[in-house]
Amino acid sequence: MAGHSKWANIQHRKGRQDEKRGKAWTRVIREIMVAARLGGGDPAANPRLRLAIEKAKAVNLPVDTVKRNIDKATGNLEGVSYEEIRYEGYGIGGAAIIVDCMTDNRVRTVAEVRHAFSKYGGNLGTEGSVAFQFKHCGQLVFEPGTSEDAVMEAALEAGADDVITGDDGAIEVLTAPAGFEAVKAALEARGLKPAVAEVTMRAENTVELAGDDAVRMQKLLDAIEDLDDVQDVHHNASLAE
Repeated sequence: MAGHSKWANIQHRKGRQDEKRGKAWTRVIREIMVAARLGGGDPAANPRLRLAIEKAKAVNLPVDTVKRNIDKATGNLEGVSYEEIRYEGYGIGGAAIIVDCMTDNRVRTVAEVRHAFSKYGGNLGTEGSVAFQFKHCGQLVFEPGTSEDAVMEAALEAGADDVITGDDGAIEVLTAPAGFEAVKAALEARGLKPAVAEVTMRAENTVELAGDDAVRMQKLLDAIEDLDDVQDVHHNASLAE
């Protein structure tokens, strides 16, 4: 259960996302609409919608805006219909990249994603070209200094799949997507609040990049993340400071 720490990279990614707060509301609204359209407008019966509403609270999206977009998605109000699309490709040094989008115009989105990849040194691949290098799972990350014994006991009792302690003391709890909410609730009930808690595509292995390669990779990731239709970007690059 020991392993290489991803804390620095996780913190780096969170920092980059925090810098892009202007897009946060748009992304959350789209996630709410798709979740409600696929699973219904009742959060109690729709786990994905519950998570989307949690994200909305985290970025201070007004409650009225949440409700209005749930109503749009479930047909109670007229609104735009979004679909989910996933693109896969390669970045600098062969690093794998998954791009999750929500769009009302598939042709526009694929053109923008392809352009970002090609302009900044990457290559857009075919479906399945890199997905095998990632695992769809729940991920909860605790800061260095958190009690490993407390996290491990609570997580495993709640049904987590694994607990990984990084070299610097950061602790990563992995769950099946369906068990994410239960494990998160069990940990928080014991006063253990994760710094990161999400259902994500977790890289199974990393590609170490430094110097110019790390700079080029970050530019590519920034270009992709800045696209209006992009919701999430997952990659397996470990970027040296």
